Amino acid sequence: MDVESSRPLRVLGIDPGTLVVGVGVIELAPRGPQFVACHAIRAPRDAAVPVRLLRIHDALAAWIQRYEPSAIAVERVFVGKSTPSAIRIGEGRGVALLCAARSGSPVFEYPPAEVKRAIAGFGAADKSQMAAWVARLLGLKEAPKPHDAADALAIALTHAHRMHRNRGLGGNLTA
Repeated sequence: MDVESSRPLRVLGIDPGTLVVGVGVIELAPRGPQFVACHAIRAPRDAAVPVRLLRIHDALAAWIQRYEPSAIAVERVFVGKSTPSAIRIGEGRGVALLCAARSGSPVFEYPPAEVKRAIAGFGAADKSQMAAWVARLLGLKEAPKPHDAADALAIALTHAHRMHRNRGLGGNLTA
């Protein structure tokens, strides 16, 4: 429980991008993390980058205002084969970090491999495996869709895992 407001701790996870941004919210309960909501924010593909970033900003700000997270977890940029792609993701990440910082909630960043290890137990899990594990950890009947939303929930769960581990309670997400 959040001592200041007597409400459960909520973590909002963000999977950044400039066309699709995954958002997911979990609540930390005594019986383990609980699903609250998830969504994929979609910016118009044919819009100029500044317009897409503004749409993403406005939608993220609305999610943060609606769910009032105790913490916000954002995926770090993974620089793969495409430098232009990494730059675009970085632009979306910048918007996510700005929204998160403006909220006043603490902001945490996790690299993709750490998210995969925390959720699936190994750093090379694919998107389908990750979505299945997210569903299992949150007690959902089916994997969240699209993958961007499932990835955002995985990022939120990674933060919950880290918080749990740092309290000296071991590495089990559902303890």
